[in-house]
Amino acid sequence: MAQEYKLKGVTSLSLKPGQKQEAEVEGIQDAKVLLVGLQTGGKAEVQAIGAKCTHYGAPLAKGILTTGGRLTCPWHGACFSAKSGDVEDGPALDSLQVFPLTERDGGFYITGEEAAIKGGRRKPNFQCSVSSDAQERVVVVGGGSGALGLVEGLREKGYTGHITIISKEGYLPIDRPKLSKALITDSSKLAWRDKSWFDSGSVEWVDGEVNSVDFSGRQVVTASGSKVPYTKLVLATGGTPRELPLQGFKVLGNIFTLRTVHDTKKIVDAIGEKGKKIVIIGSSFIGMEIANATGADNSVTVVGMEKVPLERVLGEQVGAGIQKALEGKGIKFYLSAGVDRAEPSASDPSKVGAVYLKDGTKLDADLVILGVGVSPETSYLRDNSAVELQKDGSLQTDENFAVKGLKDVYAVGDIATYPYHGPGGNGGLVRIEHWNVAQNAGRAVATHIVNPSASTTYFIPVFWSALGAQLRYSGNTIASGWDDVVLDGDVGAGKWLAYYTKGETVVAVASQGRDPAVMQVSELLRLGRAPTKSQLKGGVDIFSIDVSA
Repeated sequence: MAQEYKLKGVTSLSLKPGQKQEAEVEGIQDAKVLLVGLQTGGKAEVQAIGAKCTHYGAPLAKGILTTGGRLTCPWHGACFSAKSGDVEDGPALDSLQVFPLTERDGGFYITGEEAAIKGGRRKPNFQCSVSSDAQERVVVVGGGSGALGLVEGLREKGYTGHITIISKEGYLPIDRPKLSKALITDSSKLAWRDKSWFDSGSVEWVDGEVNSVDFSGRQVVTASGSKVPYTKLVLATGGTPRELPLQGFKVLGNIFTLRTVHDTKKIVDAIGEKGKKIVIIGSSFIGMEIANATGADNSVTVVGMEKVPLERVLGEQVGAGIQKALEGKGIKFYLSAGVDRAEPSASDPSKVGAVYLKDGTKLDADLVILGVGVSPETSYLRDNSAVELQKDGSLQTDENFAVKGLKDVYAVGDIATYPYHGPGGNGGLVRIEHWNVAQNAGRAVATHIVNPSASTTYFIPVFWSALGAQLRYSGNTIASGWDDVVLDGDVGAGKWLAYYTKGETVVAVASQGRDPAVMQVSELLRLGRAPTKSQLKGGVDIFSIDVSA
């Protein structure tokens, strides 16, 4: 039952729009709320909301709040409306609680149930009972982040038609980034929602694989021969890890890729009691995260073609600093290197025993993990004359993720090549393999399905990585490229902020140990107010730049 609770130590509220203050709640152990200053209809007001991000629990007092009431998590870029508590951008799924705030006798009080105040979160409006004669049916192929963002967005926005998800992974949508960051093998510990949640929203979940799509007949065909009709189709089939077409790699055991829970379990089983020799091929994010996750208890070697790890995305100076930090954990690197072949183990010829580099170097291996990128999973469309695949196998879409040349068909996530309108993008086509981009694209599609005339809103990509210290990244360099890096801080110490620029324009930003700087810049990128390269070199304080909106 809802009741009043006093806010500890709050005797006056003079928060201006865009300002915030965390407050303890008397009578509820460890409970806090966030007081936020808002501008509503030309009038300033203060509101009380949940104090922690509903994604991983980051303190929102350290986040970024605009005068318009957009509140961004300091860790992973989840955005909420500080007025309604609703999610505006992923990766958060649950909304924030909003509590009535009153002043009495020199004190301030909120009203709510104890559990709601302590939790600070609420489930979105998802429940729906679909009429048997409803004509509309959204069919989603794929059960990952994009599918989850889509179906939650549809129900939140009032869609009352049928929804069917067809997924071949064998489990409900999971927190996929944790696979490479923590090697978790239990899908139930990774699942964002349980089956009862989807049932409550009348979302039909089909475990199966789609073999083809009949676009003229508006139906998808599964491997079992079932034909599922649609009025709107969303393709969200993600990526397939690339393998190496080299001697030994396709025939020897204990050579793995990582994409699913099943892959993670195979890797963990192969490591067993630890103390293994692990060779990781690929020095980008998947390879580096696996190295970080396995390095403490095993002998780990990373092989990469770049001069330093992550050079293409983060640049040589930042990549060298991250390499040094991981070398401090005992991880070895062979860089600017090419792989020649894999050779069998002397004790078990069915399994890998060594990897040979092109210069003749032999790397003993109990297991090998490939992190050499992914290809769009569109194999079910390759022989379909109705659709035009890009050279990389992806589907070109417009800003609303509607597939070019097809009616009522959308694509999100790793398979979508779409126009990017962030700084430096100028509508250039990009394909971004970020878990959070897929979820936000799914939300964008939901908006377009429910209200096709709504103006398109653009999100700035955000991703994160576990490389010793947590790495944050926002923006995109695929469309524009970058020609300079303005570095603030010490990469070796794990406290730095790097701005990636094209000419005078900041197109992306990355950091370790400098929260919430990346999210401040992310908001500035979204608003078109990021500082220029010259201003950064002149020492501008990014937190002094207005984020009112």
